[in-house]
Amino acid sequence: MDQPTIEQVAELLIETLQLRDVGIEKIDPDEALFGSGLGLDSIDALEIALAVSKTYGVTISSEDPNIKQIFASLRDLTQYIQDHRTP
Repeated sequence: MDQPTIEQVAELLIETLQLRDVGIEKIDPDEALFGSGLGLDSIDALEIALAVSKTYGVTISSEDPNIKQIFASLRDLTQYIQDHRTP
């Protein structure tokens, strides 16, 4: 099974969070997902974690000590999924 691309994870974010007015070309892979950048919040993080689990079988725990780094940017989130996905 192929690893997800940044574009595929961006599409998942757009679908999950219903960001209809945001196209994948408007999401900078290195821009912050929370605070500045996309301005997501903790509820969005829970929704993203659930969608990632359903779509890619990768669990993102709120107890993970690296949680801020996992959600730092689209690139970081994609890399985490790629690193933790089982074939």
